[in-house]
Amino acid sequence: MKTDIEISRAARLRPIGEIADGLGIPHSAVEPYGRAKAKIDTGWLKPLARPEGKLILVTAINPTPAGEGKTTTSVGLADALNRIGRKAVLALREPSLGPCFGTKGGATGGGYAQVVPMDDINLHFTGDFHAITAAHNLLAAMIDNHVHWGNALEIDVRRISWRRVMDMNDRALRDIVQSIGGPANGFPRESGFDITVASEVMAILCLANDSADLERRLGDIVIGTTRDRRAVTARDLKADGAMAVLLKDAIKPNLVQTLEGNPALIHGGPFANIAHGCNSVIATRAALALGEFVVTEAGFGADLGAEKFLDIKCRKAGLHPAAAVIVATVRALKMNGGVAKADLAQEDVAAVKRGAVNLVRHIENIRQFGLPAIVAINHFATDTEAEIAEIEAAAAAHGSQAILCRHWAQGSAGAEALAHAVAAIADKGTAQFAPIYDDALPLFEKMNAVATRIYRAKEAVADPGVHAQLARWETDGHGHLPVCMAKTQYSFSTDPALLGAPTGHIVPIREVRLAAGAGFVVAICGEIMTMPGLPRTPAAEAIRMDANGAIEGLF
Repeated sequence: MKTDIEISRAARLRPIGEIADGLGIPHSAVEPYGRAKAKIDTGWLKPLARPEGKLILVTAINPTPAGEGKTTTSVGLADALNRIGRKAVLALREPSLGPCFGTKGGATGGGYAQVVPMDDINLHFTGDFHAITAAHNLLAAMIDNHVHWGNALEIDVRRISWRRVMDMNDRALRDIVQSIGGPANGFPRESGFDITVASEVMAILCLANDSADLERRLGDIVIGTTRDRRAVTARDLKADGAMAVLLKDAIKPNLVQTLEGNPALIHGGPFANIAHGCNSVIATRAALALGEFVVTEAGFGADLGAEKFLDIKCRKAGLHPAAAVIVATVRALKMNGGVAKADLAQEDVAAVKRGAVNLVRHIENIRQFGLPAIVAINHFATDTEAEIAEIEAAAAAHGSQAILCRHWAQGSAGAEALAHAVAAIADKGTAQFAPIYDDALPLFEKMNAVATRIYRAKEAVADPGVHAQLARWETDGHGHLPVCMAKTQYSFSTDPALLGAPTGHIVPIREVRLAAGAGFVVAICGEIMTMPGLPRTPAAEAIRMDANGAIEGLF
């Protein structure tokens, strides 16, 4: 059987102009980046007034080393919807270089359900992440420069909260001492780096409505306070205009295609474990105006990506999903049932049954938002009929249909049944979407609502300093904001080793960060890091170019 990369390289890509033609996008609004990818002019997108398509969210059970295949399933479903005659547009996030060179590898799907050109998308793409990194770090430089030249805003250097970012996993930069070496280098202070996908600038790009909204949000960024605790913003530093200029092209959504020549908008890429985990509002709205169906995904399991997609993105953008697809695999459920990765090829129906509690929890959680849920069983060659039947039974017992999908091996043909089921549910219009907490709820109570209702924790806890900080932000007018929980993706708890569907645990909130420009408050829970590290054997060790200049090792 061919590998993912062999399948990708064998594909004959249609010229990107043909993909745009199929969506009714005029050539004047298409800015090609080579032959197979392009940006779409937001000036053309803004006045679009077409009947809005149906939004389908693809989410998943908690991730395991066995793999789930959320992006692969998203691609397979979009291709299958087109196959059955329903015009579908795919809307995905851009991959970060950190995971590509770290643990995860590429993020463009797999098998015969991929978006292409795979290597371009995974490596630099159209430069959006570089622009976000530059805009973020420009603000950091302007903060230190302002302090160096007299500090007219009276910024308290002890309370500067704006760190620097880079799009790479580098644990050595998590916490640093900067500006040492004498007066010419500024005032020494402690700071650090986050990964670019955790940057508030990334979140702003993905939540902005247009260029004007982007600049307004950039200006609202709070970088720290004065000694008397008055907030200092990027607008105060006069950095917002230049930051917006650096993002003038990055705000335009990127158009590519699937292996089957169907359209895909790939734009923005916040992680769901440390950020809000969704592609851009601009790309999603464009897709909704251009297609009958829009298939999008949110990062990691439904406890993280789906919760933030629904409580943050949909709330703020006024989006109303029609249905959710929860991706599960026999292998991952067996791991949740206590089977070691090395033993996953052996049939173990009892382990699937034990692990299915994780899937059931996610079905229940999606229903809390008023959405119908369908389970997509992403097929692996080692799956047995008895194991598949156990997943189908678990889903049926909780009112959901589980559908076996073979899109990795068969492309759109392998996901036809899923496409018919999704279209039927969406056409019924039974979704009654609503976020799980109200805007008026105090900030900590919003965090506790997510912890107790979605994670099934006993409660969220925080020390008095965190409560005092939240109270100050509420006094400053930020109490209406939604919350973004930064938590391990591997468990409903903050302990990555606690698999299945734990209950009654405690969610410790050790730090909170205000993202006033993005429009949410981040709660950092447990030991989660906003700058990941590379694993013992990083994927970078296997990435190279062959004698013909082709890239190897991204999969």
